[in-house]
Amino acid sequence: MPIEDAQSRARIAGLDLIEISPNAQPPVCKIGDYGRLKYEQSKKDKDARKKQRHFELKEVKLRPKIETHDYETKARMAERLLQDGSKIKVTIMFRGREITYAIFGRRLLDRMAEDMAPLATVEREPRLEGKNMFMILAPRTVPAGPPKYSRKEQTSA
Repeated sequence: MPIEDAQSRARIAGLDLIEISPNAQPPVCKIGDYGRLKYEQSKKDKDARKKQRHFELKEVKLRPKIETHDYETKARMAERLLQDGSKIKVTIMFRGREITYAIFGRRLLDRMAEDMAPLATVEREPRLEGKNMFMILAPRTVPAGPPKYSRKEQTSA
């Protein structure tokens, strides 16, 4: 229908002529209240922002010569952070001449990625920057299995 006819119909109804699809051939319009359309759109946008997942980036720092028990404690902390929905930056700090043995740090990060595999995916592969090596782990939406290091709550009888 011609634009003039559509505008006159909208004026008679006391509403607005709203262009829905300007790129279509011919353009698609509807008659309605433009204020109400804007209000409903803003409500949809607000709900979408509310449902959006926000990831916090938490950091777990390790050293290349870390002992087994200390590693397990850090891994337990990382599991807890992943279960809370945070991304984790696992950092290995090298001091002095330790940087010459960066392969130890790489092995440690690979071990952490393998241990966190049921709960997380590797978002950024291990990378050496200056005297630190780091990788980023992102939580899985659905865990692929139980955590490896977290203690299970025991019920007393």
